[in-house]
Amino acid sequence: MKLTLTTLLLFIPFAIFSQQITVIDAESGKPIETVVLHNLEKTKNAVSDENGKADISIFNEKETIYFSHVSYAEFTSLKNRLEANNYKVYLSKFSEQLDEVVLSVFRTEAKTNRIAEQIEVVNTKEIQKLSPQTSADLLANIPGIKIQKSQFGGGSPVLRGMESNRVLLVVDGVRMNNAIYRKGHLQNSITVAPFLLDKTEVVFGPTSVMYGSDALGGVVHYYTKSPKLSEERKVKSSLFSRFSTVNNEITNVVSAELRFPKWASLTSVSYSDFGDLTMGENRSHGFDDWGKVFFYSENLHGNYAENPTVNSDPNIQRNTGYTQTDILQKFYVPLSKNTDLKFNIQYSTSSDIPRFDRLTETKNGSLKFAEWYYGPQERLLISPQLQINPKKNWLDSGTFTLAYQNIKESRIQRKFGSLERSYRKEQVDVFSINGDFTVATSKNRNLGYGFEVAYNDVSSNSYGKVLNVVDGEIQGFSDDFSVQSRYPDGGSSYLSSAVYVDYRQDLNTKSTLNTGVRLTNTDLDAKWIDETFITLPDNNIYANHTSLTATIGYVYKPNKNWQLNSVLSSGFRSPNLDDIGKVREKNGDVTVPNADLKPEQAYSAEIGVLKYFNNRRFKTGLTAYYTLLNNYIYREDFQLEGSSTIMYDGEEGNIVANVNKGTAYVAGLTASYHGKLSNHWTTSGSVTYTQGKTYDTNLPMSSIPPLFGNFDVNYRFSKLEAGANLRFNARKKIEDYNLEEGIDNQNQSPVVNADAEEDIDKYYGTPSWTTLGLYTKYTVNENFALQARMTNLFDEHYKEFASGVSAPGRNFSVSLTANF
Repeated sequence: MKLTLTTLLLFIPFAIFSQQITVIDAESGKPIETVVLHNLEKTKNAVSDENGKADISIFNEKETIYFSHVSYAEFTSLKNRLEANNYKVYLSKFSEQLDEVVLSVFRTEAKTNRIAEQIEVVNTKEIQKLSPQTSADLLANIPGIKIQKSQFGGGSPVLRGMESNRVLLVVDGVRMNNAIYRKGHLQNSITVAPFLLDKTEVVFGPTSVMYGSDALGGVVHYYTKSPKLSEERKVKSSLFSRFSTVNNEITNVVSAELRFPKWASLTSVSYSDFGDLTMGENRSHGFDDWGKVFFYSENLHGNYAENPTVNSDPNIQRNTGYTQTDILQKFYVPLSKNTDLKFNIQYSTSSDIPRFDRLTETKNGSLKFAEWYYGPQERLLISPQLQINPKKNWLDSGTFTLAYQNIKESRIQRKFGSLERSYRKEQVDVFSINGDFTVATSKNRNLGYGFEVAYNDVSSNSYGKVLNVVDGEIQGFSDDFSVQSRYPDGGSSYLSSAVYVDYRQDLNTKSTLNTGVRLTNTDLDAKWIDETFITLPDNNIYANHTSLTATIGYVYKPNKNWQLNSVLSSGFRSPNLDDIGKVREKNGDVTVPNADLKPEQAYSAEIGVLKYFNNRRFKTGLTAYYTLLNNYIYREDFQLEGSSTIMYDGEEGNIVANVNKGTAYVAGLTASYHGKLSNHWTTSGSVTYTQGKTYDTNLPMSSIPPLFGNFDVNYRFSKLEAGANLRFNARKKIEDYNLEEGIDNQNQSPVVNADAEEDIDKYYGTPSWTTLGLYTKYTVNENFALQARMTNLFDEHYKEFASGVSAPGRNFSVSLTANF
C-alpha cells in the first residue's frame, strides 16, 4: 500500500506538469521524428520521438515555440494556441517560399535549391484555379510547354522542341510511354483526369539517367492524390462540379476518403461530357474562312448519311465532342514504423473520340471520310508500392514499385461513297518493376541507385466489315474483307532493362554537384504473318540496343538571392515498335516498317540563372539550352522491293519510312518570373523561344513551336480571389515549317495561294494571336467555394501550331467545390 501511494504521489505532479504535442506530416498523416522545438533564444529545446511526440512543459504559456526539421518548412506557434488544435502540429514539405521539394529529378525528395535542371511544379491549388478541362489543357498553362491537338479529345505536349515519344509521361512513378507511343502527335496525356491530381512536376531536358529511353525533351510526372492517416477515425468527402459554355461541358468529380490510425483509403471518380467545340468568331488574322466547318459527317454514333451534311453554324466544330470517365482508388497501409504499403488502381476510359482533322480532310472538293474515330481509349493501372526505411549504412530508404498496365486503343474509318468500314485495334500489356534507393551518407551528401525492368506485350488486330444499309439505316453487316494491321499481326514484345546510380554533394555552403549514369538495354521482337498487302524483306523483326547515358549538374549560390545552374547531360531514345514496325496512311503517304533503325542520341548543355527579391518572396529566372541530336529518326521516302508506291485501303500511296539521319540541333530559352507583389497581389509570367534545324539536310526540325508565353496577375483578400491572364503566340512562317515529314501539318494553316504547286508558296503558316482571360473565386466557408472563369474574352479565332482543331472561342465556366 505504501508503494502504491508513493507511486501515485510521484505520478501526480508528472501528470500535472507534463504536456505532450504530436508533430505530423501534413501530406501522409504519419508522425515525424527528430523535429526540434525551441524558443526564440534557443535556451529551451525538445525533440520529437519516433511517435512524433515531444514534451513542451518547459515552455511558458505565452512563449513562441519554433518547430524545425531539415525536410519541412519551419512552423511557429504560441504555446497557448496549441490546445485549440488538440496539441497537434502539421508540417509541410517545402523549404522556403519559392524553393519547393520535388520528387521527379532524382526519384526521391530534393529541394529545388540543390537541383540544376529546369523544373516547373503545379500543385492542387493551382490546378483548381486553372480549372482545365483536360490534363493536356493543364500542361498548356505550364511555362515552356506547348500543346498540339489533332482533335479536341487529345493533346500532345511539346517540351524544348521535342514531342510525342521524345517526351516521357509518368504517373505515380510508373512510365506511361509504351512500345506503340508514336512519332508525331499523341493524345495519351489526357488519360489522367486533372482533378485527380495532387500535383504535376515537369523536368526539362534529357533525363535519361533517371528515366531511361524517351526522356529527350523532358519528363511530365503526374502525381495523383493520396489518402492520409489520422489518429481519430474520419470520413471526408468532396464534390467538384463545373459547366462550360464553349462546348456545353459538364464535369463532376466525387471523392471519399477514409482516415484511420492504421490504414487509409481514397476513392475518386471523375466524369466529363464534352459537346462540340465552338471556335472564336473574331478573325483578326484576316483569313475569313480558315478553320470554318461548312460540311460535316453525320455517320458517327451508329448513324448513316450517304453524303456530307451542311453545317448550320460553320463556327461549331462538329464531331469534336466525347465523354471520359476516370477512377482512382488508393490504399495506404503502414506495415511497420519503417515500412509503408501503397496500393494504386487507376482506370480511364472514353467514348468514341472523333479524329476531327481527318473528318475535315477533303478529296476532289468533298469530304473524304464518312467515319474516322478512335474507339474508347482505355488505360488500366494496378500498382503496389512498398516504401522501406531501414536506415542502414548501405540502404537508408528505398521504394519498390510494381505495376501492370493494360492499354487499349482502336481506329475505325470509312470513306464517303463506300460501305467498307475498317477496324484496327491494339492492346498493350505492360509489366514493370522499379527499385529506387538512397544510401545513408552525411547530411550534405546523397547517393542513390536503382533498377528498372519493363516488358511490353503488343497485339494488333485488323478486319473489315461491309455495312448493310436498308432504307438509310445500318442493318448489320453484309460481308467481311481483309485490312492491313497497324502493327505486326503475329505479336510483338519490347523489353527494357536498366540500372543507374546518382550522387549529390554540397561541395560547400554555396555549391552543389549532381552526377549520374545509367546503362539501358532494349530488346524488340515482332513477327508479321499476313502478306496480303505488304511483303517485307524479313517477316521476323528483332532489334537489340544498349545505351549508356550520363549527367552532371552544378548549382552555385553566391549569396541568398542568386542561384546559377549548369547542366551537361546525354539522353537516348531506343526505337520502339511504332518506329520500326508500323503501317499507316496520312495525306497520301504510307509508312512502312524499317527494322534497321538505331537509337537516337541527345547531348545537351543548359545554363540557368535565378534572382530572388523581397526576402525571397519573388524570383525571376532565365534558362538557355542547346541540344545536339545524333542519328535522329526522320520520316522520308522509302522503297519496298524496288517500288516507291503501295496500295493501302484501296488507294495508291507514296511509301515512306522512319530512317536514321545525321545530326540536328534544338536550342532555346525560357524567361520567367513568379512571386508576391504585396500581401494581396501575386503575379507570374513566362516567355519561351525555340529553334531547331538539321545539320545534314539544312531543314527546319519538326515540332518547333513559335515564340509563346503568358502573364498572370492575381488578387486575394479574405474569402475573395480574382485574376487576369494574358496568353500570346507569335507567328510561325511557312518557311520555318518542316514540309517533308508532315508532322507540322502545314495543310492546317491558312491558304494564301490555292494554285501554288509548292506548299511553301501555298500556305501562310501559323498566324499570331493573343487572348485575355478573367478569373474569380469566392470561398463561402470551409465547406463551399464558387469559382468562375472567362477565357478568350475577345473571342479570337486561332489554332495552336500544327493543330487540326481550332482553339475554343469565348468560354464562360462556373464551378462548385464542396468538402464535407
